[in-house]
Amino acid sequence: MAARGPHGHRRPLSYPSRETEMPKPQSAPEESSVELTQEEETNIREQMPHRAPVLFEIIRRNGQEELERSVLALWWSGLVAGLSIGFSVLTPAMLMRYLPDGGWSPIVYQLGYSVGFVIVILSRQQLFTENVITAVVPVMARSHLRNLVMMLRLWAVVLAANVVGASLFAVFLFYSGALDRELAKAVHSVSTHVLQAQPMETMARAMVAGFLIASLVWILAGIEGSRLGIIVLMTYLIALGGFAHVVAGTVEAAYLVLDGSNSVAEVARGFFVPTLIGNMIGGNVIFTLLAYGQIRDELKGGQEPDDERRPDDGVNPRNPSAARDSPQISRRTGPTPRSS
Repeated sequence: MAARGPHGHRRPLSYPSRETEMPKPQSAPEESSVELTQEEETNIREQMPHRAPVLFEIIRRNGQEELERSVLALWWSGLVAGLSIGFSVLTPAMLMRYLPDGGWSPIVYQLGYSVGFVIVILSRQQLFTENVITAVVPVMARSHLRNLVMMLRLWAVVLAANVVGASLFAVFLFYSGALDRELAKAVHSVSTHVLQAQPMETMARAMVAGFLIASLVWILAGIEGSRLGIIVLMTYLIALGGFAHVVAGTVEAAYLVLDGSNSVAEVARGFFVPTLIGNMIGGNVIFTLLAYGQIRDELKGGQEPDDERRPDDGVNPRNPSAARDSPQISRRTGPTPRSS
């Protein structure tokens, strides 16, 4: 996710550093089992991974930024993402063209599925399945009607833009003449899997894909390096397992409609609707709620009473790295109580 600059260009969010990311309870330092210098103690603290509440807060701040964006900004970013994700269909087809049929070939050409996701995520474009978790976290943290309405607005705009962009990419592949006969045949072969399963099976597969994408968002919030490898690994698993992704699959489904293999009604009933439901269940109901459950007690323990909160309490949505602690994170000066 990313914020907007003064001229509407997206700029990466400056995540809080490990030392200033948010206030932590002031408990007694843990006694070391060996003698360490102050510099070594600092190195140990820097090497320790983010705590789960920190990851939650990073995603919440990113999500709040996205909720505040204009409809037009969301639309154009989502449209570009739909076009970019088309390379998750074209690249496997390009690899398949030069590989023998069957056997180990899918292990190789399915790696190409990751290309579109790498483009979308590293260039910080708006992808619906990624926004499923990013947009819902602020609503879970502050269940205000305004946040809920803004979340539904973001989902609707980004999903529509993704579908339009993915469909336009399919139109380009089919009508532009950019593909020779062999490559067009490979694109068709790659695309046929989206309608091979029954709707309920497709929905179940989409739940797995939604869970993996939500996991990817959570992981990327806590690391500074190795982002490319994590994106490739998680999305490669989606392709290798034959799991369904609503945006990438739209490119394939639209191509099948254009070449006359299936009708729009068949695509909507057999792929789009069950995949959309499955992605949302996997990303929201399963992963997000499970992730929230592990930190729920810790976050709720630090909330201030409603009558003590200022109207503008919290992080400035245009300056998420500012040194203002979130109202969802404990402000106590003593140790945070742990649930038994």
